[in-house]
Amino acid sequence: MSLLQFIEHNLLLVAVAVASGAMLVWPYFRRASGGPWVTPAQATHLINREDATIVDVREASEFGAGHVLGARNLPLARIEAAGADLAKRKAKPLIVYCETGDRSAKAAAVLRKQGFERVVNMAGGIKAWREAGLPVEK
Repeated sequence: MSLLQFIEHNLLLVAVAVASGAMLVWPYFRRASGGPWVTPAQATHLINREDATIVDVREASEFGAGHVLGARNLPLARIEAAGADLAKRKAKPLIVYCETGDRSAKAAAVLRKQGFERVVNMAGGIKAWREAGLPVEK
């Protein structure tokens, strides 16, 4: 039996194998696209030791429900225009986060294109921050 015949006779098995393989490598590609990433603990280190700016890219209503202490709200839709607002902080670390890390990866990429060299994405977003037991303000 040739490989082609095996695939033909076991199409469902091959499809399941390909899908499970894709699910295994998806987190790697997701993490690589929005990187570099920091944990909430690493983010607190950057905030306390290097005077990092924290940017919440969620919508205003989500921000109002609770956010990292001292965070600035710049929704993803307005992040391109916000570069000038943050320009004086280009030399300092910039921590970007959202609810889970998906929107902030896009925002981090936009900010890097605007010349911000020390942009990091907080892995897990505000959800991970809360799970770590770190303070949130409303």
